[in-house]
Amino acid sequence: MERARAFGYKVILEPNLVRNPSPFRDWAAYTALKKKVLELKPDIWHTHSSKAGIIGRAAAYGRGPIVVHTIHGLPFHPFQNRIAFYTWAKLERAAALRCDQLVVVADAMRIQALAQGVGTEDQYMTIRSGMEINKFQFNAAARQEIRQRYHIPDSRIVFGTIARLQPLKGHADILTAAPPLVQAYPDIHFMWIGDGVFYDRFSRRIRELNLQDHFTLTGLLPPDEVGRAISAMDVLIHPSYREGLPRAVPQAMLAGVPSITYDCDGAREICLDDQTGVLIKPGDGNQLQAAVHKMASDAAFRARLGLAGQQLAQREFSAVDMVQKLEELYQRLMSLTKRNQ
Repeated sequence: MERARAFGYKVILEPNLVRNPSPFRDWAAYTALKKKVLELKPDIWHTHSSKAGIIGRAAAYGRGPIVVHTIHGLPFHPFQNRIAFYTWAKLERAAALRCDQLVVVADAMRIQALAQGVGTEDQYMTIRSGMEINKFQFNAAARQEIRQRYHIPDSRIVFGTIARLQPLKGHADILTAAPPLVQAYPDIHFMWIGDGVFYDRFSRRIRELNLQDHFTLTGLLPPDEVGRAISAMDVLIHPSYREGLPRAVPQAMLAGVPSITYDCDGAREICLDDQTGVLIKPGDGNQLQAAVHKMASDAAFRARLGLAGQQLAQREFSAVDMVQKLEELYQRLMSLTKRNQ
């Protein structure tokens, strides 16, 4: 927020727009946003995130602005109970009727949404979630500084993971695979970036396995520090069971770091198997171990995948390109609205 203000943007916080469902606060947020639409009279009203998108689109519907919504990840998924799944799907179907354009960060999101009757094919457009690519370029000085900070020897082959320590992120799968991997390759080291409800649980399990010398848990790092930390890695492991399009993967690719990624949602659109990384079946411990073995034993393989991934990420994940495509979309929608008036 402070960064946005520093750039001169007007930032308005709505305290009742919280992450988890909360009927009273959700209604208060809807009421506040509806008033804000009438006050600001925006030409474009662009919502993000599922719950905020449902409330935000309802607040703007029929009150003037062109409504755009970006799907970064869908709120319904196979790991929910049926009631939650169908409730979220029904809410998203209703919300899609209240917007002019649906933007997805991965084609997989469009396919999954359409399969549940969310929107129509002509509503969708894919625009990758861009980033400031220079922040994720390989930095030799940062590699040395981060490894020294966390006491990781230069000889170690570092397999990094960037994710919240919580369910469905796959950290437990790495812990299960780690003992035989460390026995086969004593120079393997795992570095986990992130914090969450499972931090203490995983820390205890690492001690129980006597793997403290092969694991580094950094906790939550400031955003500007993540790119520097990636330079300390040799391989990214992204074992998430659910992800729209995992930003950690292209961030690593920009630094020339290949990935081992679970094949779910939009992952296969950026982790191209045996081209920019290794794509494996979610939860398959044998495939995970085999992929780590391959990466650990073959530096030339890592380098080939890293170079191809870097070229792909530079083409598809520039923030400049993302902003340009969004501006073109806004202008096209504005033009269509004026012609129809």
